[in-house]
Amino acid sequence: MAMSEVYSMDQRTGLAVESVAEESGAREVARVCGAAADAAAGLDRMGPGGRAALLEAVAVELEAAGAALVEAADRETALGADRLRGELVRTCGQLRFFAEVLREGSYADAVIDRATAGGDTGPGLPDMRRMLRPLGPVAVFGSSNFPLAFSVAGGDTASALAAGCPVVVKAHPSHPATSRLAFDAVARAVAAAGAPAGTVGIVWGFEAGRSLVLDPRIKAVGFTGSLVGGRRLHQLAASRPEPIPFHGELSSLNPVFVLPGAARDRAASIARDFVRSLSFGHGQVCTKPGLLLVPAGTDGDELRAEAAAAVTEVAPSWLLNDGIRAAFREGVERLSALPGVRTAAVGRPADDDERQVAACLLHVAAKELLRPEAPLMEECFGPFAVIAEYRDVAELIEVAEALEGQLSCAVHADEGEQELSGLLLDRLARSCGRIVWNGFTTGVTVGWATHHGGPYPATTSPGHTSVGASAVSRFLRPVCYQSVPDALLPPQLRNANPLSLPRRMDGVRA
Repeated sequence: MAMSEVYSMDQRTGLAVESVAEESGAREVARVCGAAADAAAGLDRMGPGGRAALLEAVAVELEAAGAALVEAADRETALGADRLRGELVRTCGQLRFFAEVLREGSYADAVIDRATAGGDTGPGLPDMRRMLRPLGPVAVFGSSNFPLAFSVAGGDTASALAAGCPVVVKAHPSHPATSRLAFDAVARAVAAAGAPAGTVGIVWGFEAGRSLVLDPRIKAVGFTGSLVGGRRLHQLAASRPEPIPFHGELSSLNPVFVLPGAARDRAASIARDFVRSLSFGHGQVCTKPGLLLVPAGTDGDELRAEAAAAVTEVAPSWLLNDGIRAAFREGVERLSALPGVRTAAVGRPADDDERQVAACLLHVAAKELLRPEAPLMEECFGPFAVIAEYRDVAELIEVAEALEGQLSCAVHADEGEQELSGLLLDRLARSCGRIVWNGFTTGVTVGWATHHGGPYPATTSPGHTSVGASAVSRFLRPVCYQSVPDALLPPQLRNANPLSLPRRMDGVRA
C-alpha cells in the first residue's frame, strides 16, 4: 500500500512548503523498533559516563544546526524566532543537565546490604544489592507546542537516553521539517559518541503512532499532548498483552489565587504579569494560567480592570495548527455562551487574516465554577482565561477543593495573610504538582528539585515528572542481586565502587 507524504506547512499562510517524509508503515515501525531493541544492551554498556558524553554531543549538534532549526520551527509553528532561540537554549541546557545527573550518579539509587552472620538475635542475612536498570526501548511522542524542547531531542528523549533506554520518536505532524533536522543532528551525535546505530529512531504518521505503542519491543511511552489523544494512547498501552507504563502529560488549568491583601496592594502588577503569562507562546503552553481568582468588591476591582485593559493590548496570533485554531474558537464561543458568563476583554483584532485569533478574557462569579461538571474548570488551549470573583474565604477554599489534578498553581498573598495562605496551600498540595508563591506558573526550570507533573488529568503518572532530574526514573526499574559474585555485579554495586557513585551501604548513605 502506498504511503502518504508528510508535508511541512507554513502556519502563517496555510500553504505546503515541502515534502519531508513518507508516513511509516507497519514494517518500517517494526524495523525501527527492532533496531532500538538491538541497541539496548550496547547503550547500557556505555555506562553513565558514555551516555553523558552522548547527551553532550547531541547538544553540540543541535547548536550547530541552530539557525536552520529555528527557521524551520518558526515557519511551522509561528511561535517567533526569539521564543524558539530561547527554546533551543533550553533544549541544549537540559541535555547537558542530564549528563550532569548521570555523572553525579544518585539516579541509580544503588543500595547495598552486606551479608550478616547469624547469632543470638536471629538468623544471618544474605548479601543483597539493588539498583535501577533501564526498562528498554521507549516511544516518545513529540508535542505540538514545543518543537524543540518536547520533541525529537527534548526532555523525554534526553531522560530516556540518560536511563540507558533507546528511543523511537513519533514525529509531530505540526513540525515535520523541524523534526527531520533535529533527528539528523541526533543521528550525527549518536555516531560521534560511538553509540549503537539504533539508539534513536523516528517514525511518521498517525497509524505509526498506534503501531509504535503496540510493538512488543517498546517498554514505555513518553507523551505530551491533548487529553483526548493521551487517553487513547494510554488505553492502547494498557491493552497490550504486556501492558507498559504510559507517562502522559495531558491537561491543566493552572489557576492563580489572589488573596485580598495582595489584590489591594499589588493589583496593577499582578494583572499585567498574569496577562503576560497567559499570552506567552500565544497561550499554548501546558502551564498557562487559565483561571484567575480575585476577591469581589473594591479589593478586586482595580485588578479586574487592569487585567481587562492588558488583554485588549494583546496582539492577534497564529496558533500551532488548524485543529488547535478551530478548537480554540469553538471553546471560546461555547464558554462565552454559558449562563453567568460575560466577556471582560478581547485582544487586538486580527484584521483580515482569518488564520489569526484574538485573546479573550471571560468574567464570572466563582460560584459558577462549582456547578457540576463545570466546563469553566477545563483547559482551553490558546490565549484565553477566566477571571472569577470569590465572595469570601469559604468560597475560595471551596474552589481549591473542587480542582482536578493540576501541573501547577500560584498563590499571591501578603505577609499578613499567612494563616489563610497556609490553609490554601494545604488544599492545593492535594491536587497540584508545583505551587508558585507570588509568581506565575509559566516557565519551568530544569533542575534537581523540579517537579512537572500532577494528579490526573494533569498527568497519567502523578509520581513522576517530565522535567528535572527525577524524569530519568520513569524509564528505570529496580533489580536486586542476591549473593552474586562481586565481579559479576554492575559497577555501581561492586565493593570497590569503581564509578565513585553515591550509595546506601548497610542503611547508611555513603
